[in-house]
Amino acid sequence: MQITNEPISYLIDNTTVIFGILMAILGFVFYTSSVGNRWIKGFYNVIPPLLLCYFLPGLLNSFHVIDGVNSPLPAIGSRYFLPACLILFVINLDIKEMWALRKRAGLMFFTGMIGIVLGGPLAVYLTSLMAPEVVGGSGPDAVWRGLGSLAGSWIGGSANQVALKEILEPSATLFSSIIAVDVFVAYIWMAFLLYGASKYKSFDRFFNADGEDVERLKEKMDEKVKVNSKIPETKDLMLMIAIAFGGTGLATLLADPVANYMTTNYPETARFSLTNSFFWIVFFATAIGVSLSFTPLRKLEFAGASKVGTVLLYVLITTIGMQMDILAILENPGLFMVGILWISFHALLLLIVGKIFKVPFFYYAVGSMSNVGGVASASVTSAAFHPSLISVGVIMSVFSYAIGTYAGWLTAILMQVASGQ
Repeated sequence: MQITNEPISYLIDNTTVIFGILMAILGFVFYTSSVGNRWIKGFYNVIPPLLLCYFLPGLLNSFHVIDGVNSPLPAIGSRYFLPACLILFVINLDIKEMWALRKRAGLMFFTGMIGIVLGGPLAVYLTSLMAPEVVGGSGPDAVWRGLGSLAGSWIGGSANQVALKEILEPSATLFSSIIAVDVFVAYIWMAFLLYGASKYKSFDRFFNADGEDVERLKEKMDEKVKVNSKIPETKDLMLMIAIAFGGTGLATLLADPVANYMTTNYPETARFSLTNSFFWIVFFATAIGVSLSFTPLRKLEFAGASKVGTVLLYVLITTIGMQMDILAILENPGLFMVGILWISFHALLLLIVGKIFKVPFFYYAVGSMSNVGGVASASVTSAAFHPSLISVGVIMSVFSYAIGTYAGWLTAILMQVASGQ
């Protein structure tokens, strides 16, 4: 067989047209996912909208309709939209409210986070004993790099996942497989928690838990939402955009000198990504968001700051998805077992702590999903118990956004050690 190195021809190569197609995909997914048709609702119960936002652009790249790898759009998304949406998510962080929830909600949140931080390296180590090729690889194909980005998703959300993708630099092929593991494992776990929400009294009996404080929390959160929610005005939206992208500019301005300094004076820290300018962009963007959460700007959340952040996040997700090779999912199916072992340790640790401290199942479920699923999944899980409890899921998830990149990075380093690299 004669092998040729002819360049691949793509059907569409105009960047503006490609961006228009990506936005049309977002519009299509969000419109259809809100349609009341039972067949369509059934489809989205199995295939979540987030997955389609990754995979539909990936299909265009895989079948050479567009050139996602060499497009400038992914770099624009990661450098502009990612820090901006992190700032808008974290600006809602309410330390006082988090402290008020520290006894039970906080206990389960941090238990869930520890379960992810320790569960990842444990799953990698156990897999390396049975099937070392599953967690092997080198360079950009080193599996710990891809699993590190998954840790960002499971201790924060998609924004943290993309941040760690840029920091750890797994190959597009590996990242494609990781996205499939993320969606498959996380949504199966979420389905169990939603089922548990419908049977929460039985779970509370198992934990010997008293749910009276959950009832009081329902009333408190319901009143808070009624008093503070507002319809956003143009000035509110412009202020959100100014803070998001102004903060992104400031974070970038600060990040480059720090990365250059680390590269020049401490080159050995490259192993920990400390010479990577994007690591510092995310660090400073998150710090800016946390700092602003102590100011009156935190009230922008009541006008929809996190919703604007979500819009930016989904635009970012489509630009990441356009780099994916869908067929890569079949190259390492053993990664699904790593994900299952990982989430099982997380669930078991929550179960043990919940049983010991007699914690209501509500805190178990939301403590888990505010880590594993981020704001959207934690909100859905909270709403399954009562709509007024959505705020609890949001508060805990915002905190996970604030620490997700750092904790995910630590998990990645531990998985690197566990894999023997």
